[in-house]
Amino acid sequence: MLVGILVVLIYVYAWRERLKNGQPISTSEATVLINTDAGIWLDVRENGEFKNGHIVDAINVPHGKLAEQLDSLEKYRDKTLIVVDKMGQHAGSAGRQLGAKGFTVRRLSGGISEWQNQNLPLVKK
Repeated sequence: MLVGILVVLIYVYAWRERLKNGQPISTSEATVLINTDAGIWLDVRENGEFKNGHIVDAINVPHGKLAEQLDSLEKYRDKTLIVVDKMGQHAGSAGRQLGAKGFTVRRLSGGISEWQNQNLPLVKK
């Protein structure tokens, strides 16, 4: 019985930690949020990667500069920030930083790689 309680507690703790990072969101769910003007794409890849191809209307704030550029995101506080990275490696920590500052955050499942795998459009700048 003690083992069962321990397993439940570990599961609850892991679930809460996952939510702090921003819940994962599929490409189709994210597109709905964007199309209803309830979400903003936040691409946390480096500038060069962003310029080589990004989602239309995405804002680029590289992961390493996120903490110092949080003030620039204040105007989007009433929207859901959909964090995009290459494959999910930085979205969780970016989500934690943003969530700690009171932003509503979701993470694009599979990152920009999944977006491309689904043949969804990218723009180059």
